[in-house]
Amino acid sequence: MRFKDYDNGGFFDEMFDEGGQPRPGTEAVVERFNALPLEELKRRQQAAEKTLLQMGITFSVYGDEQGTERIFPFDIVPRIIPHNEWTTIEAGLKQRVQALNLFIDDLYHDQKIIKDGIIPKELVYSASGYRPECIGLNPPGGVWCHITGTDLVRGGDGCYYVLEDNLRCPSGVSYVLENRVVMKRSFPKAFDAARVVPVSDYPNRLLGLLQALAPARRDKPVVAVWTPGVYNSAYFEHSFLAQQMGIELVEGPDLVVVDDRVMMRTTNGLKQVDVLYRRIDDDFIDPKVFRSDSMLGVPGLMRAYRAGRIALANAPGTGVADDKAVYAYVPEMIRYYLGEDAILYNVKTYLCGRDKDLKHVLANLDKLVVKKVGESGGYGMLVGPHSTAKERAEYAELVKANPRNFIAQPTLSLSRVPTLVDDHFEGRHVDLRPYILYGEDIYVMPGGLTRVALKKGSLVVNSSQGGGSKDTWVVEACALPKGGAAC
Repeated sequence: MRFKDYDNGGFFDEMFDEGGQPRPGTEAVVERFNALPLEELKRRQQAAEKTLLQMGITFSVYGDEQGTERIFPFDIVPRIIPHNEWTTIEAGLKQRVQALNLFIDDLYHDQKIIKDGIIPKELVYSASGYRPECIGLNPPGGVWCHITGTDLVRGGDGCYYVLEDNLRCPSGVSYVLENRVVMKRSFPKAFDAARVVPVSDYPNRLLGLLQALAPARRDKPVVAVWTPGVYNSAYFEHSFLAQQMGIELVEGPDLVVVDDRVMMRTTNGLKQVDVLYRRIDDDFIDPKVFRSDSMLGVPGLMRAYRAGRIALANAPGTGVADDKAVYAYVPEMIRYYLGEDAILYNVKTYLCGRDKDLKHVLANLDKLVVKKVGESGGYGMLVGPHSTAKERAEYAELVKANPRNFIAQPTLSLSRVPTLVDDHFEGRHVDLRPYILYGEDIYVMPGGLTRVALKKGSLVVNSSQGGGSKDTWVVEACALPKGGAAC
C-alpha cells in the first residue's frame, strides 16, 4: 500500500480527500500505484527520466554559472482532473480568451472600454506590452491571441483561480506532449483503465489553425515557426513543434521582405512564407518599427503585415494583456464585452499604483506575494511568508520607487499532488497551464502542463526555480468533488 501513510499536510490534495480516500477519477491510478513494489516504481521513474534525457527535452536558465541547458524534471504520479470538472474549466477559459481578444481589438481601434471608464487609460498606456505601433491593425478574422497559455491554481477551498494570462509566446506545450508519451509507456494499464482524454492531436490542430490564417486562403500555404535561435530558453519547443507539424524552423536571417512579401531563403532560392508562428517578442520582430538594434528581426515585416501579405501568430500587441495589473480587470472585461460573469475567478489582486492598495501591501508584506507586472519565470517576486525582514525592507523600497510596476496577491494555499520522493510519496504544490487555440472556433487542450514545486514547502513551480512537471490526465466523467471546479 504505497499511499497508506501519505499525509496531505492540511492542504487540498488533488488525489485524496480529507478522509484519505481517492477522489473520483483517481481510483485506477491509486490502485495501480499501490499494487507496484517500491523498487518497480523507482525503476519506472528512472526509466522515464532516461527517456526524457534521450529525447533531449531541455530548458535553459539564463545567467546560471552551472550552465544553461537543463533536463526538465519529471514526476511519474499524474495529476488527475475529472472530465465533468474539466468542462467547467474549459468553458471558463474560452470565455476569458474571447473577452481578452475583444479587449485587445478594442484597445487598438475605438478604445470604448477606456472611454466608458471601465479600465484607466494610464494603466493601459503604461503597460510594457502596449504597442502604439499596432493601432489600426486588423489581424485575420479579427483574432489577435491565436495561442494562449493561461496559468491556473487551485486553492485550499478546492476552487480553480486564474493566476495570469500568457498571450505573447506561451511555452511549455511540448512538455505536455512528451510527458504523455513517457507516461503511456511507463503505466499503460493505469492509463487505459483511467480512460484518459488524448492530447496527441494538438500539433495537427495548431497547424490547421496556422494554415487557416494564410492571406487569400492559398491552396498550399507555407507556414514556418520563427525562433530567436538556439540560445533561447524554449528552443527545444520551437524545433519540436516545427518537426511535429512538418514545417520549417526559421530565424530572422533566413527571412527577407521583397515587394511587401516575406520570403524564406532556401537552397532553391527564395520561397514565399504565408504564416509565421512567431516565438519572438514584439520588440525584436522588425527593427524599422520596434527596436532598431534588433538583430533577430526582419526589416519591413510590419509593412508586409499591414498590407495583408503575411499572417503572424500571435499578432503583435497582445502582450498588453499579459501585464499583471491589466489582468486585474479581466472580470470587468468579461462583463463589458460579453455581458456575463466570469466562470473562472481571478486571484484577489492589489494594484500598488493605487494609493489605498499600496498602503495595504506595504503594511502586509509578510503575508503577501508581490510581483513585478512584467516579469515571468518566478523572477522578481517576493513570497512574504518565506522572506526575511531584510528582504521585505529592500523590496518595499523597490515598490515605493515605482508602484505601477508591482501587484500583490494573498499567499494561496496551493493544492498538492503526491510526488515520489526517495522511497515514499510526499505532497508537492502544483499549478496548471492549459493551452487554448483561437481560430474559427476555440479549442482547449484537455489538461495542459502541470508544473510542480519539487522543493519541499516551496510554492514556486517554475522550472527556473527548481520546479518540474507532471502529466495531466483528464479522465472520464464522474461525481464532482466537494468544492466543485470553479466555485
